[in-house]
Parts: sequence; C-alpha cells; structure tokens
Amino acid sequence: MGLSASLIMAIGSQNAHVLRMGLRREHVALTVFACVICEAVLIAIGILGMGTLLSTHPLWIRIASWGGAAFLFWYGLRAMSSAMQSHSLRVSGGEQAMNWRPALAAVLAVTLLNPHVYLDLLVLLGAVGAQQPGDGKFWFGLGALCNAALWYGLLGYGARLLTPLFARPLAWRILDIVIAVMMWTLALQLLM
Repeated sequence: MGLSASLIMAIGSQNAHVLRMGLRREHVALTVFACVICEAVLIAIGILGMGTLLSTHPLWIRIASWGGAAFLFWYGLRAMSSAMQSHSLRVSGGEQAMNWRPALAAVLAVTLLNPHVYLDLLVLLGAVGAQQPGDGKFWFGLGALCNAALWYGLLGYGARLLTPLFARPLAWRILDIVIAVMMWTLALQLLM
C-alpha cells in the first residue's frame, strides 16, 4: 500500500479528472470504479511479468513516452482553454449533466492514454510485485489495489467538501491553470 500510495498521490491527469468529476458531482461512482478497475488490471498484468518485459525493451517505453507527452500537452491545452472561460460550480440545477458514456470515455482516456500509469503500475509496481515470493504477489497486489480504491474514493467523494470554494469562478480558473501547468511539466519530463 505504501509504494502504491507514493505513486498514486501525485496530481496528474487522472487525479485531476477524478477531482473535477467529484467537484461537479457527476458520475463519481462510475469514475472511481473505472479508475480502480483499470488499476487492478494493470497491477495484475505488471505483477504477472509485463513490467519485466517492458523494462527490457526501452524502445516501447520511449514510444509510450512520446505518445503520452502528446496526450498530456493536449490535456494541458484543454485545461488552459477552460481557465480562459468564466465558470463556477453549480451543484443544483441549471447545467446539463454529462451522459455516462462520455463520462466513462473521459476517465478511460485520462487513465489509459497516460504513460505514467503504465510506467508506475506495469514497470515499477509490477517489477516489485513480481519479486515477491509465493503468496506475496497476491498480497502485494491486493495492498496496491486497496490503496487505489481508498485514494480514488476519497478524492472523488471528498471533493464535495471543496464545493463552497469552487462556487467562485476564480477558484476554477486557478485549478485549471495549475492543471495545465502540471500537464505541460509532465509532458516535458517525459520528453527529457
């Protein structure tokens, strides 16, 4: 759980998306569930040996890094564009809520198009988990999965505590600018 927590708590595109959906109170359960399922599958694949395979083929990691950098740059542009608009959080009435299909597509995109997810879960967690003897692989994976469920649940449902803050347009603007800068920084780090 500790290793997983140290990797998952860095605010990236996936965490920012879960926070945004939690603030808007749109499809929070779906968003959290999709994140946890994706983490479970990727952790299992990593522990079962994919992490070792990927770490021996640096070209694959480089291709994923370039693709991920392009995705993160685009996500940053989207956040900066949102920062230029004036909006605030309206929890009740007025706005048309997002349908569940685009909500699912969005969470899958920010999860599965982000190369940090693969590097963290397949390569790092997978390599450490694969080294565990006997039943240790199962317990290691279960600990990482419990951390993911706890983190995404707290992030998605805990976001509503920030509702009064995000009722002001300036708060959204600042959040979107911070997200854009973080995404561009991550993209640059991937390219370097």
